[in-house]
Amino acid sequence: MSGWTRETSPFHAGEQAVQERYGIRDRMEKQGRRIIRDFLPEQHRTFYPQLPFLLVGSVDQEGHPWASMVAGQPGFISSPNPQTLSIQTQPIAGDPLQQNLKVGADVGLLGIELPTRRRNRMNGVIQQITSEGFVVEVKQTFGNCPQYIQTRDVQLIPEQAPPAALTAVDALDSDLQAVVESADTFFIATRYADSTSNLAHGVDVSHRGGKPGFIRVDDAQTLTFPDFAGNLAFNTIGNLILDPRVGLLFPNFQTGDLLTLTGKADVIWDGDDLQSFAGAERLIQIKLEAGFLLKSALPFQANFQEYSPFLEKTGSWPKTV
Repeated sequence: MSGWTRETSPFHAGEQAVQERYGIRDRMEKQGRRIIRDFLPEQHRTFYPQLPFLLVGSVDQEGHPWASMVAGQPGFISSPNPQTLSIQTQPIAGDPLQQNLKVGADVGLLGIELPTRRRNRMNGVIQQITSEGFVVEVKQTFGNCPQYIQTRDVQLIPEQAPPAALTAVDALDSDLQAVVESADTFFIATRYADSTSNLAHGVDVSHRGGKPGFIRVDDAQTLTFPDFAGNLAFNTIGNLILDPRVGLLFPNFQTGDLLTLTGKADVIWDGDDLQSFAGAERLIQIKLEAGFLLKSALPFQANFQEYSPFLEKTGSWPKTV
């Protein structure tokens, strides 16, 4: 199966810079050309229709990234051809994605199957808005490894979920801090625009997992979390060194609540704080700027089964009283 056949690199300048920093640039260029494609191979075209939810990264009018989740009965996602993914569902009412969906807009997509830890990442451009949802043209797609994904048994709620109750957030109160500190899973959206190429621009959305307590609440507007060893493509980190704006999504798989935040990130490459966290290769600190809490937004529950075995060598920040 062909991989990346274009003359230009599959990695933009930010990703390349981080790969250079760690001395793996040549190796990753070869690997990227093998596994990254500008079309969906058949196994990914059949993967997406199995999913009850999809992660979407988008950007608002002010340039702030947001991470969102859309959901539906399996089959709401389809691939009519290898260059296209069709999502036949509407964003959750009140989610920033509602306003960000526009023809020609960049989006990042992440398909993740919690019971099996399978996932596929895709970047694209919105080709069409329909009465049922939206259609995305593929720019890049590749499979991700199963690291740090906690398995969960997903059960759709048979009755239609009521409209989500929406609350604006500009700081984390004690209840929201508890949500963040108890999370073992969240999603991060970033954007990139490579000034050296008009073609290199887009949005990514990625999964992050850890032991509960792996996200530290420094104060009501500041979060810090570790960046563990990954696939070495450095998609998220590469984006952040070009543009520090970031979106975070914390789903509560039991209650269906969604906490979505946007802010600016600072990558911490070394220091005592990094050394104190087992398994961390870098830290990312987020300064919160805005957000929303959507109560009872998801039409499914995902019951916890087991932690990823990759977490055995990672730590957490103990909560102090």
